[in-house]
Amino acid sequence: MARARKIQKFLSQPFHVAEQFTGVPGRYVKLADTIRGFREIVDGKHDDVPEQAFYMVGTIEEVLESAEALKKA
Repeated sequence: MARARKIQKFLSQPFHVAEQFTGVPGRYVKLADTIRGFREIVDGKHDDVPEQAFYMVGTIEEVLESAEALKKA
């Protein structure tokens, strides 16, 4: 269940059309990067990363950066 929530949050990428509603600048994320991140989540590679780190990021690398920021806070 936790992986499913992480996938859901990961797919909430910062889209340009949603920028006015979220306040988060939209970004283009390559399909290959999204698929790679999705696969890593499904495979359990990021089971130790908190769910909050997956929300409104573009790539799996940004997830890891967000997780580091959360640890420092």
